[in-house]
Amino acid sequence: MNRRAACRALLALGLYAAAGPALAQRQRKRYDWAQLTAEQQQVLAPLKVDWENLPPERRRKWIGIANRYPRMAQHEQERVQRRMQLWANLSPEQRERARANYRRMAKASAEKRRRLRQQWAEYLAQKSR
Repeated sequence: MNRRAACRALLALGLYAAAGPALAQRQRKRYDWAQLTAEQQQVLAPLKVDWENLPPERRRKWIGIANRYPRMAQHEQERVQRRMQLWANLSPEQRERARANYRRMAKASAEKRRRLRQQWAEYLAQKSR
């Protein structure tokens, strides 16, 4: 290994050593309810009862939504609150089914997703008559 490559390797190792603890701490962060700001708690209120049972990656997702919430249009905020309330009312089994359906749909072709959206819209239209 030449001198330049050795310097790069040492620099990379030093950066990794310095960043390692910070990355590990971020991954261990639990995002407890008490650590949320008052604004985040207000937006995420429908999830408060279940918050301690949510895994850290789900908590991060919801915190991201809460952080974007003030910049959302009124109709978007209403949609988020409605969906959050619906989600909070689902049983753990229903939530897992919803996640599985989402994963399956994400893998489906664009045409299949379009057809299913159309069928769903038709179903909702018939239901509201």
